[in-house]
Amino acid sequence: MNQEELQVAAFEIILHSGTARTEIHEAFADMREGRFDEAEAKLDHSNEEILEAHHAQTKLLQDYASGVEIKIEIIMVHAQDHLMTALVVIDLAQEFVDLYKKV
Repeated sequence: MNQEELQVAAFEIILHSGTARTEIHEAFADMREGRFDEAEAKLDHSNEEILEAHHAQTKLLQDYASGVEIKIEIIMVHAQDHLMTALVVIDLAQEFVDLYKKV
């Protein structure tokens, strides 16, 4: 895998996980206002975005497992950070929906 392909994969991960985080933060605003259907729709969309980020990540993992040498650059570390943060935030957001509904 060349440097350009790695950077494209990293930017795909950043794009989709960043979009997911934006949706999640908008869902928090909906939750505070009691708009649970809208919040849940945004969380659903954020899950779709995270899935797209995972596809890019999985392709890299499959390439690596098949013997392709992948040189890790700082942009990939940054991309993984974005994805992991989005995963944590969405888990919390899904818990918050339930909590807000109870309150």
